[in-house]
Amino acid sequence: MNQPPSAVAFTATTDLPFRDAVERCREALQREGFGVLCEIDIQAKLKEKLGIDRAALLILGACHPPSAQRALEAAPEVAVLLPCNVTVSIEDGRTVVRAMNPEAALALIPSPALAEIAREVGAALRRVVAAVAG
Repeated sequence: MNQPPSAVAFTATTDLPFRDAVERCREALQREGFGVLCEIDIQAKLKEKLGIDRAALLILGACHPPSAQRALEAAPEVAVLLPCNVTVSIEDGRTVVRAMNPEAALALIPSPALAEIAREVGAALRRVVAAVAG
């Protein structure tokens, strides 16, 4: 079930098990032309570093190379806002998928070129979240 976008993320809740949602997320990202540059297992890191047990939370650092290149040409400082993070988590016993809202993030840098790129990437990330939610 898609939820209204927040200032920072597009969100959907799904009945899929966590691992299935992660797999569907990877597939949806690939269909939209994204690659996963990095993966951070927050659950494992918090257990390792702090001894804290928490529900599953995986961050996928997704990149759409043509859009990233255009953004970097328009404003090199945009690199600090890359990649686009997509998360899959368990919250209150449900699987939740979120993707960053690039329009909100890239609005920090005043540039009409970046605004257009953010709209395009944001539309793709909305489709990813919707595809996972099924």
